[in-house]
Amino acid sequence: MARLPQALPYAQQVAIFSRLRDANPAPVTELVHHNAYQLVVAVALSAQATDAGVNRATADLFAKVETPQQMLDLGEAGLTEHIKTIGLFRQKAKNVIKLSRILVEEYGGEVPASRAALMSLPGVGRKTANVVLNCVFGQPAQAVDTHIFRVGNRTHIAPGRDVDEVERAIEDNVPAPFQQNAHHWLILHGRYTCQARRPRCRICIIEDLCPYEEKTE
Repeated sequence: MARLPQALPYAQQVAIFSRLRDANPAPVTELVHHNAYQLVVAVALSAQATDAGVNRATADLFAKVETPQQMLDLGEAGLTEHIKTIGLFRQKAKNVIKLSRILVEEYGGEVPASRAALMSLPGVGRKTANVVLNCVFGQPAQAVDTHIFRVGNRTHIAPGRDVDEVERAIEDNVPAPFQQNAHHWLILHGRYTCQARRPRCRICIIEDLCPYEEKTE
């Protein structure tokens, strides 16, 4: 098994995240939502789907549904009609109805501010829980997806063999002042600049600080 590279030293991490912060001082998730519950639903729907695709599907849905009880009133069939353009929509509809019922029956219709409680909900994994903890409750939780996994390893900001290792590497190596927004900056960088097949190194604002060897012109 290949040995993981060392994470970038502190000063280099500061330089990188200072540039990312200067370019986007207040990053937010691209999933459109108006409250904590809608964000839980949106992130649960986003598995194996794009944020843009989820936003298209939830535009009408979220105009009608703002609470778990309203989702239960809509019902699984009604929800399915709204999200049928999203991959795995049938299973996702079942999960959203189940998690909505749990929120109503066990949490008074409120979204809990606990990773364990969030992860106990059907269709909610660690990444989804971390998105909610970060975006709603202001916790420096790191929601590692394929973009962050790629960027973390390419740049050596947060090397890891799997998403859990990358999450720990961000927590261990990214300087504290940048922890709250780290996953936003990294996911946006991976989505629009450090892309999978052909990273856009020519326009990258951290290109001179990045050790990635196969840079594009």
